[in-house]
Amino acid sequence: MSASRHSGITDELGPDEPEPAREGSDGSDLLAALLDGMDAALCAFDADGVVTHWNREAERILGWTAAEAVGRPGFAGWAVRSADAEEVEARLMSAMDAPGRQVNEFALLTKDGGRVLVRTQSAAVRGPDGKPAGVYCAFSEVHAQIDLERSIALSEALLEDASWGVVLVDADLRPTVVNAHAARALGAGRTSVLGRPLGELLAQGVEELESALTHVLAEGAPPAPAELWVSVRTPEGERRRCWRSGFVRLASPLAEEPVPLGVGWMFQDVTESRQGEQDASLLRFRAQQLHRAARAAAECEDPAEAVTVHLDFALAGFADHALIDRVADGTANTEAEGAARVRLVRIAATPSGAPGPSRLAGQAGLPVRYGEGHPAVQSVERSGSVRASAGSVGAEKARAWALSRQWPADTVHALCTVLRSRGRTLGAVTFLRGAGRTAFERSDAMYAEDVAAHIATALDLSALLGDDH
Repeated sequence: MSASRHSGITDELGPDEPEPAREGSDGSDLLAALLDGMDAALCAFDADGVVTHWNREAERILGWTAAEAVGRPGFAGWAVRSADAEEVEARLMSAMDAPGRQVNEFALLTKDGGRVLVRTQSAAVRGPDGKPAGVYCAFSEVHAQIDLERSIALSEALLEDASWGVVLVDADLRPTVVNAHAARALGAGRTSVLGRPLGELLAQGVEELESALTHVLAEGAPPAPAELWVSVRTPEGERRRCWRSGFVRLASPLAEEPVPLGVGWMFQDVTESRQGEQDASLLRFRAQQLHRAARAAAECEDPAEAVTVHLDFALAGFADHALIDRVADGTANTEAEGAARVRLVRIAATPSGAPGPSRLAGQAGLPVRYGEGHPAVQSVERSGSVRASAGSVGAEKARAWALSRQWPADTVHALCTVLRSRGRTLGAVTFLRGAGRTAFERSDAMYAEDVAAHIATALDLSALLGDDH
């Protein structure tokens, strides 16, 4: 049996005819599939300018099928106006003798008579001998190319020059790309944050951020930006920041169905403005509380009752507990040299258990067992305010710290402010916070001093009237 019969080729080829190469046929099929699968339109010309290839995208843009295009000598009279054909053909075929690729823009004709402005990239096709054998030309509609270029330019600008943070997060919620602004906001370099869990970058607020990213992956972008408070880990310590954040879901444009690639997270630091708004709101609230307390205290027949009224109004949003201690002998002379150690008597306190109004105490007049250096004693001796905190210790140590100072066991932060009226020191008021609150700041001390001024006036009036509680 001949080799031709053994391979399945009929005798019509003859014994001396070369057998067709099946590999070549497969290569042609593969080439046709590749050309038709391209996103860009593509055509090719031989050395004489005859169209040799025409893919599906070229058919979609111009309407001419491959059967109608292949074999035509150039574009004249069908894909280009006759008046422009010579110039277009010369510019296309000049790529045979030019190195690299040439970019041109032409107005081509569609099958239905319309015109389409396209941008072309053409280059020489080399034969087996290395000499130019033709030209291939890839083209696309100019507006589509411009849209693509704009998208690329926008991406590069966002990731380089944007004045807000841009972070691309993968489906595992790890940063894959960050711009320079975001890297500075995260307190790290652009490459050092890549692939790291967000929990390594943020000390607080990471749960809220990860929840938002997970929601975007599952449901898509939220309808409005969100403000997230976070604490950023930096070599200098933690920084509390507020980021106004927007999210978009990233999906692959190459897949038939949307495949989430991750989330684009854009944020802007609005800490200063939000902190300013919070401070202004807090000042308004505290001013209103002082006003309400003054009006309520004015209706009290007993000045001692007015003392507790001022204390109760001050507690709202400010502290968990409060105490008022009066100097044991009525007043303290803090300027006399060698003055005896200050002794304080508890006259009012808020309930340490269930919430309720402050209660008067100290009828027996027994001094409180404050140790040396107690913050309340210091405030009386210094005629000012003293802040104290248990610090970063365990729950048991914090409890022991509070109990040793005669405060409720859940106390973590304290602020003691002196009570003065008519140039005399009458005692001290102490505000206490638990572990759920932040430590007292300078602005808190200023508010406490305003409250203390009203309490001292009422306490002084009570002493003048002989209401010694």
